[in-house]
Amino acid sequence: MRTAVIGAGGWGTALSILLAKKGLPVRLWVREEEVREELCRNRVNALFLPGFVLPAGVTFHGRLEEAVADSEILFLAVPSRFCRHLYQEIAPLLSPLSIAVSLTKGIEETSLLRMSELMDEIFPQERKPKVAVLSGPSFSREVAAGLPTAVVTASQDPQTAQDVQHLVSGPTFRAYASSDVVGVEIAGAVKNTIAIAAGISDAFGFGYNSRAALITRGLAEMTRLGLRCGARRETFAGLAGLGDLILTCTGELSRNRRLGLELGRGRGLEDILSSTATVAEGVPTAKSARRLAEKLEVEMPITEQVYRVLYEGQDPRAALQELMTRKLKEE
Repeated sequence: MRTAVIGAGGWGTALSILLAKKGLPVRLWVREEEVREELCRNRVNALFLPGFVLPAGVTFHGRLEEAVADSEILFLAVPSRFCRHLYQEIAPLLSPLSIAVSLTKGIEETSLLRMSELMDEIFPQERKPKVAVLSGPSFSREVAAGLPTAVVTASQDPQTAQDVQHLVSGPTFRAYASSDVVGVEIAGAVKNTIAIAAGISDAFGFGYNSRAALITRGLAEMTRLGLRCGARRETFAGLAGLGDLILTCTGELSRNRRLGLELGRGRGLEDILSSTATVAEGVPTAKSARRLAEKLEVEMPITEQVYRVLYEGQDPRAALQELMTRKLKEE
């Protein structure tokens, strides 16, 4: 199967390694010229996923036309803020016989659309591919290293979900199929914002009790938002929900938890963001999820406090204190 991975960040690079090890030819689109040049020289992505040599089955491309042309399946692995522009660029290159798989865990700030909704809006009907999403607890370094990982592939078309499931699955990477695209996407987006709160809590040394409370109550507000959007409750108890939430709130490799740690230690947001090439999707998601919750009248107190810390200058310790002193209620 002709495969393209659009985006050479950590996740796009790791997925390219995974697919190539299965014997699939992979065309990897690399936006950053310096990253592409190094990949062509050394087959290593030192900026986004250092320490891994990409197999010979992966080729590197700077032009979208080269990467996308005649591809039967495209994995779209770019940050949410770039997705609209990217989808518009690739729309004329698509085929209704292909599959487009979103790896992006976010909600567009301006439209409040999930990535699959954005594809539906932008991709022309006569060229529209089948659409799927892939999500779950999957640090890119561990996937690249071949450590056992389980994820979810979701599509409104069950056959498409299964096609992607079988394509990516192997001895160290197991995918479960789902038809709940809404739940998988909402969970994948909101868990990043909850992880920022967990990082702040850890920075203050608040302990495991606090972290467990944030994870549990974060799951509750993530589920409330998802149900209001039309998701199924059981999705949030699975890999795309609870599984990814636990990983992102506790793992040392979590960019969003690490950002929360730095905020709790007193660093400013702009300083943190300017010092890293990687993207913490929980930052824009705090804004978009908060707006979506307001629109749908869903209570999301953790997301609200993270938003205030990020965008209104709220003191992180005061934000956590406000969560603890909210009006008492039944669980």
